[in-house]
Amino acid sequence: MLRSLFSAVSGLRGHQTMMDVIGNNIANINTAGYKSSQVVFEDTLSQALKAAGSPQGTSGGTNPAQVGLGVRVGGIMTNFSQGATQMTGRSTDITLQGDGFFVVKQDGQTLYSRAGAFSFDALGNLVNPDGAIVQGWPADSQGNVNTNAATTGLKLPIGQIKNPQETATMHVGGNLPSDAAVGDKLVSSMDIFDSQGKAISATFTYTKTATDAWSLDVSVPNATGGAAATVATQALTWDPTTSTFTPGQGAPVTVAKGGLNAAGYTFNQDVSLGLGTTSNPLTQFASANTVSALDQDGSALGSLQSFTLSPDGTLLGIFSNGQKQALGQVAVANFNNPPGLEKVGGSLYRDTSNSGTPAVGLAGTGGRGTLASGALEMSNVDLAQEFTNLVVAQRGFQANSRVVTASDEILQDLVNMKH
Repeated sequence: MLRSLFSAVSGLRGHQTMMDVIGNNIANINTAGYKSSQVVFEDTLSQALKAAGSPQGTSGGTNPAQVGLGVRVGGIMTNFSQGATQMTGRSTDITLQGDGFFVVKQDGQTLYSRAGAFSFDALGNLVNPDGAIVQGWPADSQGNVNTNAATTGLKLPIGQIKNPQETATMHVGGNLPSDAAVGDKLVSSMDIFDSQGKAISATFTYTKTATDAWSLDVSVPNATGGAAATVATQALTWDPTTSTFTPGQGAPVTVAKGGLNAAGYTFNQDVSLGLGTTSNPLTQFASANTVSALDQDGSALGSLQSFTLSPDGTLLGIFSNGQKQALGQVAVANFNNPPGLEKVGGSLYRDTSNSGTPAVGLAGTGGRGTLASGALEMSNVDLAQEFTNLVVAQRGFQANSRVVTASDEILQDLVNMKH
């Protein structure tokens, strides 16, 4: 009789644990990156009343007779399925889509998390709400990231300056109207930059010299005053058969650094002027004038203004001069057995002997998920399932309490037999 009483008590304890787990899941329904848990029950040892017997001659075998001694919690499993993505609009909020974990360091201890609600502290460290520093690989001054090096804390280099870049190549393109009169001039311009980051308004003048013939003059203002300085001149000949100019797209015009420096600027190399691009070649057809200066690769001095995050975890800084440069790359860790991780609070996990060694690498490689900014992964708790489990746990607890009551009544009847 006491066996049934103790078995029911173990059932009460087990279903109380189940209620605890369900309550925790429901409490974290809106916790970013939270992964729900589930209780796994298993029976305890059984008491053998009769051992099994093997068949003997004309007698058949008998099965063992055993009475179970109750239930116990075999394990509490964590469900690492993907949670829903919620857009937040905060550039420092990062969601991990797929397998893997963010790597953070708190008080010298390396921990792991699915919650990407990050921000920058007073020193520019990328941190979680508890101050754990997000780990990754910082970029050097040229924007190069060495992902083979050891991970370290990521920082946003507040006030970082991007040095000016001297213009090395530029392109012009568009259509020169074939019906233009000899002597007509078409003009376009764009800014180029010397090694000091000074903006120089380069002017491109096309003069019709004859049928199917043009002259291109490149000029810049004279920094010391006076008339503009012509720094390059090129004759252009149109071939109606091939519909191309000579020189063509593959033969750029050289704007010599000597002429640019003589105009009062500082260039360390010649500038290459490309005549047309693949998408916008230099042509001559009977239509409107569309010739223009297309692009150049120089820039002025720039300061860091904001950043974006690419799917592979690269933090791209956006500078005031319109240039972009890598600032660092977020590391992502993966495990052979994520349910083997130990929860340590604060939406963080610690690796254990059964989780496997963390495989730290780039997002989108080696089975790791990809990253996106401006969004968070929400809890994967299924509220409908949790309420269903809540009913099951409640009924299980009630049923076991009935066993305790019935066992007590039978024991009372046994005691009353003396009277």
